[in-house]
Amino acid sequence: AGSGVGAYGFDSMDQWGRPYPDPQRFPSGRGGGGFRPIADKVHAMGLKFGIHLMNGISTQAVNANTPILDVRTGKAYVENGRQWRARDIGLTHRTCAWMPKGFMSVNTDLGAGRAFLRSLYRQYADWGVDFVKLDCIFGADYSPKEIVTVSEILKELERPVVLSISPGTAVTPALAENITQHVDMYRVTGDDWDSWKDVRPHFDVARSFAAANKIGAPGLRGRSWPDLDMLPFGWLTDAGANQGPHRTTSLTFDEQTTQMGLWSMAKSPLMYGGDLRHLDDRTFNLITHPTLLKINHHSRNNMEFGYIHSERASKPDEQSGRSKSGYPVDVTNNGGMVLGLSTCSDKSAVGWHRSSEDRICRSHGIQNGNASFCISKAKLLPTSDGVTMSSGEDQAKFHLTGIDTDDGCLDASVSPWRTSSASQTPMFSACEQHTKQVWELTENGQLVSSYSGLCATMRSNKEGENETTGARAWTAIGDKGTFI
Repeated sequence: AGSGVGAYGFDSMDQWGRPYPDPQRFPSGRGGGGFRPIADKVHAMGLKFGIHLMNGISTQAVNANTPILDVRTGKAYVENGRQWRARDIGLTHRTCAWMPKGFMSVNTDLGAGRAFLRSLYRQYADWGVDFVKLDCIFGADYSPKEIVTVSEILKELERPVVLSISPGTAVTPALAENITQHVDMYRVTGDDWDSWKDVRPHFDVARSFAAANKIGAPGLRGRSWPDLDMLPFGWLTDAGANQGPHRTTSLTFDEQTTQMGLWSMAKSPLMYGGDLRHLDDRTFNLITHPTLLKINHHSRNNMEFGYIHSERASKPDEQSGRSKSGYPVDVTNNGGMVLGLSTCSDKSAVGWHRSSEDRICRSHGIQNGNASFCISKAKLLPTSDGVTMSSGEDQAKFHLTGIDTDDGCLDASVSPWRTSSASQTPMFSACEQHTKQVWELTENGQLVSSYSGLCATMRSNKEGENETTGARAWTAIGDKGTFI
């Protein structure tokens, strides 16, 4: 592609508007071989060959109005007596969020749009590509029709190609629900670099996708996997830099070990982000640790273990005495209080009560009984996600809306976030027929999400201002017992 995020797409294209290796940088591709010579070299070393792609079609191709290759005839695509071109299929109003001048979505409702994508992926397969990371198609750039179309095209190929979609910004378990069966892996976070503030939020994200049973859900070639992004270990460069300056990771070895442990327990694809040419022994031993790899590859029923969960403020003199694992949501100007989610074993999950037929409240400082936050109980809409309830369950469960408004329902999904270090929040969203907005008040005062199995909590907004450290634990079942 071009030199930066402001570029107009691919600098090197063939006559059909498809990307082609720059002959100056990849001289082995001259003569029509594309990336095939490089792929053959990689395969000879016992490795797989992957490429990072941008979704849709390059702005350069649309500007040049290139013809579209019909792989069935080897000629320009013709339908209804006319030849179709790039301008016919490029959706100029749907550009890549982080590279808006360079790429745009393709209209897959058109036969010409599907023909263009088919010619792309047939070419990649002919080059010997084993892995495709397709960017600007998920999260904030969510394009479900294109995801499904690419998935169907890959199924037509004679050789398997792994499909990974990105970016992970704004991804929730609910967003992934109708897509997982069409992909092999999908990013669920923003970019992860070698800063603990980037790593730390992954614990809550991983917990949410595990609670929603997304780990190992049906996928394109068997199963699909939430992708927590790369492991930023070893010899790195700075984020956004094409080349240098180089440096060693800023994560301590304990932080690297913790990250590798979470990625393994959450069964995230393990993608090493450092330079393999400068791989030191300690880093090599960590990323090839046999027990961690066995957990990552062969364990099942992976989830956070809520009964081992102690956190403290990063400053020793600011001990809070309770978990701060939930993600805060500013639902109202309520004396600095925010609503969050946590495991139901957390003591802070208790304290909700019904103050009236249509109102549920939470006392902050239960000892004095003063209700500091209330939320309206709304009639439950039938769910459309395949979950059925008996009449008794239907009466016990409900939607939650803001006081004196029904503009939105409390949503238990992880909320949009731009980078890994950004805070995560459940949120109010348009009411819909989905279990992510279904709640139940238990006899012991817990407000439980039917979707994630997590509980609503209340805490001071100031508690979220400090970074937290402490213990988080996961469990998984292996061939010879349970891992913790």
